[in-house]
Amino acid sequence: MKKVLIITYYWPPAGGPGVQRWLKFVKYLQDFDIEPIVYIPENPDYPILDKSLLEEVPKGITILKKTIFEPYFLAKFFSKKETSTISSGIIKEENTQNFLQKLFLYIRGNFFIPDARKFWIKPSVKYLSNYLSENNIDTIVTTGPPHSLHLIGLGLKKKLGLKWFADFRDPWTEIGYHKKLKLSASAKAKHIALETEVLTSADHIITTSFSTQKEFKSKTNTPVTVITNGYDSSTGVSSELDQKFTLSHIGSLLSGRNPENLWKVLQELTSENKDFKKDFVLKLVGTVSKDVLVSLKAHGLETYLELPGYVSHKKANGIQQTSQVLLLMEIDSPETKGIIPGKLFEYMAAKRPILALGPKDWDVNNILKETNAGTYFGYLEEAGLKAHILSMYKLYKTQQLNVNSVNIEKYSRKKLAWELAKILKE
Repeated sequence: MKKVLIITYYWPPAGGPGVQRWLKFVKYLQDFDIEPIVYIPENPDYPILDKSLLEEVPKGITILKKTIFEPYFLAKFFSKKETSTISSGIIKEENTQNFLQKLFLYIRGNFFIPDARKFWIKPSVKYLSNYLSENNIDTIVTTGPPHSLHLIGLGLKKKLGLKWFADFRDPWTEIGYHKKLKLSASAKAKHIALETEVLTSADHIITTSFSTQKEFKSKTNTPVTVITNGYDSSTGVSSELDQKFTLSHIGSLLSGRNPENLWKVLQELTSENKDFKKDFVLKLVGTVSKDVLVSLKAHGLETYLELPGYVSHKKANGIQQTSQVLLLMEIDSPETKGIIPGKLFEYMAAKRPILALGPKDWDVNNILKETNAGTYFGYLEEAGLKAHILSMYKLYKTQQLNVNSVNIEKYSRKKLAWELAKILKE
């Protein structure tokens, strides 16, 4: 069985989407003759916790830990709320940021390159160099963000000459929030230089989307393979659907994920259709930015709103399976067209209709078309969006709102782990 060291920041009890990908790969890689050894921080500062995920960590695997210093810990002495908000990924628009938010973003962007976990790089390279040599392990995987973990891989590659796979769950310099970090010219140049060195030094690049694959192929001759996120085949489907016409969104709703046209359409439907008004519920599960809440209030949708907050992954799956319609929303920006949220695949496994709103040429649209799992709309579409929601509502009223998806099995976590194992053995 081939031993592979996986270097990741997010690991149970961390919650949120960042932990799911490699937790599931580790679960299934052993079925394909790969023995995963996981390296994680000993004292991480996770913005979201989900202790239920500890139950999914495979028994008997080796987990290595090393202390990490994170400046977020110090920043919380000044403003715990602002620090937690930014570390959770919620960055307000420029014109709504207060002084502390602007200051934290400037410091984060210009003094902590590539990110605030940079202080883990040197001690990790030193510790892992000894461990890898002593245990005859010649293959490693780094997964980011945080992209500082790729610099651990870079250091180990230079020192030991081993085989290195760099897994990008999100882009680096082309990620949407990069423009909000108030980067100086020298900071931008340093990010680009580090990204280039990682892309050209790794033996193989793995991305979660086709747009990111295309972007990286324009920057390096290193092989770039797409292995998307997926769903766990153990996820069951409930037969008990909500009595109300629930439109549910699972996960963080950042300030940029604020589809005004959708809120406008829902406002019109609740004012024009008495039955729709009586049946409609908008359920937003997870962290919701203040900007989104203000927008919902402005459209008179507060009455229909349910805000359960962050829930365990298990409970989130249950909500997905019982909701009438599942909402998938991404920031309307060219930089986000390659972002394929991990929840898309769990939505597909729940077998409920997906209503997706996102940027032009979004990779998600191709997957929805391929699997017949839902419908995509751009942020500026209105008439078609309204007609589609109304048609789903009419089907709901006659208990015929279903989805006839096809070919979703290729996105099961086990099938994806098989694809990953193939390239790890090359």
